[in-house]
Amino acid sequence: MCRPRAVRASGFTLVEMLIVFAVFGLIGVLASQIVTRVLSNYDLLSARGDRLAEVQRAVQIMQRDIMQLSARGIRDQLGDPLQPVLIGADGLMEFTRGGWRNPLARSRSELQRVAYVTQDGDLYRAYWSVLDRDAVSEPLLQELLADVAEIEFFAVDVNGDEHSFWPVGAGGPGEPTLRLAAVLLRMELPPFGIVERIWPVPSV
Repeated sequence: MCRPRAVRASGFTLVEMLIVFAVFGLIGVLASQIVTRVLSNYDLLSARGDRLAEVQRAVQIMQRDIMQLSARGIRDQLGDPLQPVLIGADGLMEFTRGGWRNPLARSRSELQRVAYVTQDGDLYRAYWSVLDRDAVSEPLLQELLADVAEIEFFAVDVNGDEHSFWPVGAGGPGEPTLRLAAVLLRMELPPFGIVERIWPVPSV
C-alpha cells in the first residue's frame, strides 16, 4: 500500500523574513535621509534667497541716495561747516542728497543730510530732519542690513583714482579739491563674500 507523500508548505522561512525586513528597513532609512537632505537644501536656498532680497533692497536705497548727491554743504551742531560729501577714517560716508519727497507739502527743504553708520555689525541709514544742525539735532536711524562683516566707501575722482578719505586736495595746501566722479561701495556679507557696487554721481 502506498503512503501519501508529504507536501512541503510554501512560504518564507524566518531567515528570509528577517532579510526582507532588513532590506525594507534600510530603504526606509535611506528614504528618510534623502527627504531630510532635500528639506535642508530647500531651507538653505530659501534663507539665501531671503538674504539676497535684503541685500538688494539695501543696495537700492543706497543707490537712490548716492545718485542724488547735492553740492550743498551744511553746518554742524557747533556751527562749523561740513563738506557736501564726507568719507572718514572708518570708511563710512555722510553727504547731502536731493529728491527728498514731500507729499504732505511740509515747510522743509527737499535736500536731506544722510549718513551710513554701523552698530553691532548692522548697517543703518541715519538722516536728519534739518540740514544745518543745532544743539538738539539728532539723526533718525533706519536699519538697512543686518550681519555686515565689513563695509567701506571709496571716492573715485575724475582721474579714476580711489580715495578712502574725502574730500582731498588736488595738490599741496591751498590747492582746490579734486572733483568727485563716482562712489565705490565694498561690503563683505555672509554668505556671499565681497559685494561691490560703483555709482556715478552728479558734479559735486
